[in-house]
Amino acid sequence: MGRLEGKVALVTGGGSGLGAADCEALAAEGAKVIVTDVNLAAAQAVAERIGGGATAMALDVASEEQWIATYAAIEERFGALHVLVNNAGVVLNADVEDTSLEKFRWVNAIMTDGVFLGMKHAIPLMNKSGGGSIINMSSVGALLGYPIYFAYSAAKGAVRSMTKSVAVMAQVKGYKIRCNSIHPGAIETPMVQQAEGRPGQANEIPDGVLPHGSAGHPKDVAAMVVFLASDESRYITGAELVIDNGLTIRPF
Repeated sequence: MGRLEGKVALVTGGGSGLGAADCEALAAEGAKVIVTDVNLAAAQAVAERIGGGATAMALDVASEEQWIATYAAIEERFGALHVLVNNAGVVLNADVEDTSLEKFRWVNAIMTDGVFLGMKHAIPLMNKSGGGSIINMSSVGALLGYPIYFAYSAAKGAVRSMTKSVAVMAQVKGYKIRCNSIHPGAIETPMVQQAEGRPGQANEIPDGVLPHGSAGHPKDVAAMVVFLASDESRYITGAELVIDNGLTIRPF
């Protein structure tokens, strides 16, 4: 306990799924967590569940104006920002032939533009705060060929590349900011349930080592988020950390 004591963390898409698990795990280690979501009621529910260590804010990650206003509010209230978790995401089940330009732009507005804007406007505040850790939620979709998730994989591939660019830039400019991407496989969240055609039907994930093909639990990803947010990971930047139970290394 207390690994993140004194740190201020912002999580996007914190109202459900991976984002909610990240918020809870960060707060449990002592961070002051800003739970943001386009659905304010969902963010408030998570913040209330966490208690005094969390604050809810509405945030449409595709809006630059809202990002700027959110960071201004955080600086005024907390005086600092040390951790940014770019988690907000959507999924579209369609291959390249069935993906319209409108839908492609919608997916990328949230997961490409949103990550770009979050990082761009976080960096000045993080520098004022003495440095920080940017954690971008990518996916194994950025590493493998998934025809049915064309737009989603395109966005997650952009997240992977942007992460490395920012990591190098921070070092070149002498910023005390690290930037890493996480690449989960299938994690039992509402978004995955929707993508698999079983909305609202959660599968139970047992404790212990999981067999190949099993989905992971949101806490499996949240544990990595806590590690990357903490000073324990000070020597890690520009890395892509795969959490997929061995999916991407299997030869068949």
